[in-house]
Amino acid sequence: MTQNTVGRPMEILLIEDSLEDARMTIEALKQGQVPSRVSLVRDGEEAIRFLHRMDIYARAPRPDLVLLDLKLPKKSGRKVLEEIRGSEQLGSIPVVVLTASEIHEEILREEGLEVESYLLKPVDIDQFIRLVRHLRRYWMAEIILPALG
Repeated sequence: MTQNTVGRPMEILLIEDSLEDARMTIEALKQGQVPSRVSLVRDGEEAIRFLHRMDIYARAPRPDLVLLDLKLPKKSGRKVLEEIRGSEQLGSIPVVVLTASEIHEEILREEGLEVESYLLKPVDIDQFIRLVRHLRRYWMAEIILPALG
């Protein structure tokens, strides 16, 4: 795989309370040679403040992709997802749910909460790269994406 890029790296918001799972996800991005800047928030309330650029996040970048754990403290991942999907400003951001169980996909579908994909934790590098290829169509033309071989 080449490391050539055209433009800027992807802005990824990782919403994950487990530092170990966050480390493994970030490592998968590095090993997969996906040029990106990852912002990590560790609970649902912090995620909402980041996404709406509130308080200390007033200058936060708009994510090109959200990687969302469903089991979060303070505000659940489901509530964060509901807010993203219900927002005119945020609703177009692709969301990938990070889950330890395949049952979460079924639950979210029953609740009518749509996401672009699901990744089982720990994140598999090859699976993640396939997902990035699939999600390319969601990103605006001016966003610079990695060259995927």
